[in-house]
Amino acid sequence: MEFVENKEVEKEQLTAIFRDMIKYSPSKICGMLGNAIIVPVYTSLLSPEQYGLYSLSIATLSFLCIIFSDWVGLSGLRFFRQHQMTQDMPKYLTTLVTMLASNLFLMFVLSFIFRNWFYAQFNIPVKYLFAILFLIIPVAIRALLFQLLRAQLKSVSYTISTIANQLMTILLSIIFVKYCHMGAVALLLGMGISISLTDLLLIYQSNVLSWFKIQKIDWKSVLPIMVYGIPIAATSLSAWIINQSNKFIMNSIHGFSQVGLVGVAYSLTLPLLMTIFSIITVAAIPRIINMYEEKIDVRPIVSRFTGYYVLIALPIITVISFYARDFVVIFSSSEKFYDAFQVIPFFAFGTFFMAMTDYTTLQYHLANKTYIDFIIKLTSGIIGVILNIILIPKMGLIGVGA
Repeated sequence: MEFVENKEVEKEQLTAIFRDMIKYSPSKICGMLGNAIIVPVYTSLLSPEQYGLYSLSIATLSFLCIIFSDWVGLSGLRFFRQHQMTQDMPKYLTTLVTMLASNLFLMFVLSFIFRNWFYAQFNIPVKYLFAILFLIIPVAIRALLFQLLRAQLKSVSYTISTIANQLMTILLSIIFVKYCHMGAVALLLGMGISISLTDLLLIYQSNVLSWFKIQKIDWKSVLPIMVYGIPIAATSLSAWIINQSNKFIMNSIHGFSQVGLVGVAYSLTLPLLMTIFSIITVAAIPRIINMYEEKIDVRPIVSRFTGYYVLIALPIITVISFYARDFVVIFSSSEKFYDAFQVIPFFAFGTFFMAMTDYTTLQYHLANKTYIDFIIKLTSGIIGVILNIILIPKMGLIGVGA
C-alpha cells in the first residue's frame, strides 16, 4: 500500500488523539484505582489459598478468552472502518456475531469432551470450572462491544461503561464474599453479574441493534478476519504463557498459598500498570487504523507515541522496583502476602516491555501480518516456560520473576 504524506492531516490526527486520551483517561485512572483497591480488599477477605484459587480461575478465564473470543473483537476493530466505508455493516456484524457464537459453542463442546484433562492440567475444582465457562459468555460479548465502541471513536461512552463495570464488580464481589461466605467463587459471581449489566449498557451505547440485521454470512470477510485474528490469539496465548503459566507451575510444586503471593505481585503490576500505559494506545490505535485505511503515512505518529510511552513509563517502573517492599505493604492488607515484593521488580519491568510491543508490532497489525508478532512472542513464551520449569523448583518466588 502506498502512503501519502500529509502534514496537516497528521497534525489534525495528533490533536484528535490527544483529545481522545483526555476522554479515555478517567476510565483508565478509575481502572488503575480499582485494581489498586481490589488487592487490599480481597486479601483482607480471602486467605492466601482462596486468593490463589481466584488467581488461577482468572488465569483460566483469560486462557479461554484468548482462544475463543478476544481475537474476534480485535478483528472487529481492525476492519470496522473498511466495512463502514463500503456500507456493508449489517453483513459484517452478522459475520462477527456468528463467528463469536460458533467459537463459544465449540468451547463448550471441547470443555465437555476434555473435562478430565482440563481438571488435571489446571487443577481447578469442578464448580469453579463451570463458573468460568458461563462467565466467558458475558465477557466475550463485552470484549466485542468494547472494540466496536473504540471503532466508532466513542471515547466518552467507553469511559462511562468501563467505570460502571469496575465499580459494580468491586461492590458485588465484596457483598458476596462478606455476606454469602462463598469464598473465591463469590468474586466470579460478582464479575458475572456486573459484566452482564455492562453488556446491556454497551449495546445501548454502541447502537449496535440499529445496524444488526440477521443476514447471510459474508464469507469474503471470514478469511481476512481469521487470517488477522487467529495469529493475534496465538500471540496473546504466548503472552499468557509468559504471565500466567508460572501460577500453574507454582501450584503444582508449592500449592495455592504460594500462588496467592504470585497473584498479588501480578495484580500489583501488569493489570495496574497496563491500565495506565494503555491510555495512549486505546486512543491512538483506532485513529491510526483509519489513517492507514485512507493511505496516510502513520509511521511518524507511531514513532512519536513510542517516545512518549518510554518517557512516561520508565520512571514509574523504576520507582516501583526500588520501593517494591513498601509498595506491597501499602496495597496488601495481610502480612501473609508481604513476601510478594520479591517478584515485583521482575513483573514491573516485564510489563514495561510487554506494553512497548503494542508500538513495535503495530506495523504488523496494520499490514495484516500478525503472524510475525506471533512468532516473536511465541519464542518468548517458550523460553519463559522453560525457565519457570527450571527455576521455580530451585528458587521459589524468585524463580517466578527470573
